[in-house]
Amino acid sequence: MKEETANLGYALELTPKGNGIITIPGDAADRVIGLSAHVDTLGAMVRSINANGTIRFTPIGGYAMQTVEGEYCRIHTRDGRTYEGTVLSTKTSVHVYPDARDWKREEANMEIRIDEMVKSKEDVEKLGIAVGDFISWDPRTRIMPNGWIKSRHLDDKASVAALFGLMEWLKREGRRPPCTLKLILSTYEEVGHGSSYIPPEITELIAVDMGAMGDDLSATETDVSICAKDSTGPYDYNMTTRFIELAKRENIPYAVDIYPHYGSDASAALQAGSNIRAALIGPGVHASHGMERTHRDAIFHTAALLLAYVMEPPSEPAL
Repeated sequence: MKEETANLGYALELTPKGNGIITIPGDAADRVIGLSAHVDTLGAMVRSINANGTIRFTPIGGYAMQTVEGEYCRIHTRDGRTYEGTVLSTKTSVHVYPDARDWKREEANMEIRIDEMVKSKEDVEKLGIAVGDFISWDPRTRIMPNGWIKSRHLDDKASVAALFGLMEWLKREGRRPPCTLKLILSTYEEVGHGSSYIPPEITELIAVDMGAMGDDLSATETDVSICAKDSTGPYDYNMTTRFIELAKRENIPYAVDIYPHYGSDASAALQAGSNIRAALIGPGVHASHGMERTHRDAIFHTAALLLAYVMEPPSEPAL
């Protein structure tokens, strides 16, 4: 991210916990709009090492266990070594276990088979693998000629791409926003405190995160999702209204939805006591926290709606 930011002519500063902050000067230095998207992803950590040489793991982030069964992964030791493995149920085969199909996919019933010659806990420890080592999932990314993008971790890599599209447009067109912008690339969103700290000069924060799909939700994989309310409550009425108005004016496909099982960087900032107004938009993503899919149009539309907002923010918030 730092290298790509520098290529666009901006600088990325790191906070003590690793969030990246990119400042884009605007005409009004005394009004600052924040835009936050997260670069951290779902994964796991070594919980313990089993006697037979497999790993018991604990999840990082909120996903259903059946979404990672059969997934390839990497175990990252703290001394820099990496080993491959596969996530499996502890009842691995229907040819062996008569209840394998019905075996509940929960943490206690899952394990990681390591692709090394290990048969015991001691064998695994000799590899340098230990409790607390991180485990990452193979994203299996496919960017297809017809515009479909399927991968793990589109939550929230797709939104990060939209922010970089916004920066690329400003650079290419030589434009300066009317307000100063601070883009935050947060690192702990999936565990709840990604943008709990934001620079105090920010008065409006736009969380840019994926829009969920399914049940009674109306967003599609080509839309910009505008979230009116999530598990932490409603977002700022006037900011949300402004996004709807701009989407209509610019003919940007959008949907307004409610996410009862969702939180965002804006949620974290508000809960931490930030004195801000906040809104949430992002590209529609199917099968969130699983094998996700979106379309390049949704990312493009998200960047376009963000640009419409930051290049023409309302002069004063309505009461």
